[in-house]
Amino acid sequence: MQEQISILLTFLAGIGSFFSPCILPLIPVYLSFITGLSVNELKSTEESSKDTRKVLKEVILFIIGFSIVFVALGASASSITTLLVKSKKILRIIGGIIIIIFGLHITGLLKIKFLEYEKKIHLETKPILGGLGSLVVGMTFAIGWTPCIGPILGAILTLAATRTTLLQGVILLIVYSLGLSLPFLITGLAVNQVLKLFTKIKKYLKIITIATGIMLIITGILVLSGRIL
Repeated sequence: MQEQISILLTFLAGIGSFFSPCILPLIPVYLSFITGLSVNELKSTEESSKDTRKVLKEVILFIIGFSIVFVALGASASSITTLLVKSKKILRIIGGIIIIIFGLHITGLLKIKFLEYEKKIHLETKPILGGLGSLVVGMTFAIGWTPCIGPILGAILTLAATRTTLLQGVILLIVYSLGLSLPFLITGLAVNQVLKLFTKIKKYLKIITIATGIMLIITGILVLSGRIL
């Protein structure tokens, strides 16, 4: 039951990452970059099944790219923990506190300067690797965007570090990647309708961000109390 709760919260954290202020508004830009189609062309893809297939293909490669990086980070965090398994209780307490701090930062109740530092890796042109270009862009996305998904991802990595086995930590990051992937995949399947919907969702970004922060605070408390082991 405890593992199911942590998996659910991790999945929701992945979805919350998609709605971060530095990701959602730039989705049209990402899609245009990885597909080679203009925003106007993306908005009219319902008229061309060929363009729809192209968008979906590039989005899937993009998803695989950032998932590889996130899962690798989860494996690294879990590997360190296996070396310190005797200190599991201490790690759980420290981990719970860190997750709560990340949650407080996201809600705006606590400002941590180094988490405000924005580091972006920009690619002037899409890597020329045939069909693998979007995969590389996805990996760059995972590595380069730290200010918005950083606190959420950091909280999930901390949670992964409290797992007792490498597999459990990897599973958490796979679930996180699935949560982040779902909105991207929906966008690829119905890009025309979703791009129009984004303009309506933007005004609720602050509420979504605060809700995500509160969810992390609750997760941290559960970890701290031992209810999520």
